[in-house]
Amino acid sequence: MVANKITCKTLNAWFGKIQSVRSLSLEIRAHEIFGIIGPANSGKTTFLRTLNRMNDLDLHFRKEGELLLDGADIYRDMPVETLRKKVGMVFAMPMPLPMSIFDNIAYGPRMHGTKDRKKLAEIVERSLTKSFLWEEVKDRLDMSGMKLSGGQQQRLCIARTLALSPEVILYDEPCSGLDPISTAKVEEAMLKLKKDYTIVLVTNNIKQAARVSDRTAFFLMGELIELDATEKIFTAPKDKRTEDYILGRFG
Repeated sequence: MVANKITCKTLNAWFGKIQSVRSLSLEIRAHEIFGIIGPANSGKTTFLRTLNRMNDLDLHFRKEGELLLDGADIYRDMPVETLRKKVGMVFAMPMPLPMSIFDNIAYGPRMHGTKDRKKLAEIVERSLTKSFLWEEVKDRLDMSGMKLSGGQQQRLCIARTLALSPEVILYDEPCSGLDPISTAKVEEAMLKLKKDYTIVLVTNNIKQAARVSDRTAFFLMGELIELDATEKIFTAPKDKRTEDYILGRFG
């Protein structure tokens, strides 16, 4: 039986007076790609950002309920710095640092105390290989990461996340600005990475969720409407609202 990596118990979340997530309870298994779909303002990104406490940066944010990582409450039992090392995040728009490809990847390990150049080089090569970017950039690691194409920049950001050896990777619409070829490479990386990591993917691309997710959750107006194996969600959803969304009748 596969263990649960993340457990969410009766999560409610607000930004000021606006409630974004309502009584959300679900479990995310270790080494799965957990897809989250739903229209705008359905609470998808709010939930994702609670998993590494990015919402804490908003003074108007508050939440109730429990979020557990390997059984530990991420709000009560874990310093934010520890949590964000365990739970990395890849955003919709690639945001490489204004420095070389090598230094983009080495930045995090250096901040956490790794100074040895040989060790850093190993981390850089391993991270770029896992993100399917090494072969494209191995001869120009001194080039600015800002000069890469959009798709390459996104894989660079994935590699930067991997450099800290997280346990969970959060993807917030990672391919929304990418062409189909770049999207395919990011998806290929995801499928390979789930062997070593737990992946949570928020996507507005229904076909992407169908291609890569092991299980898919459908959110609507801050509520979890349906959660099942991806094949079942897309071929035989139990709730008509899920079916209507997948068929493009709203959203």
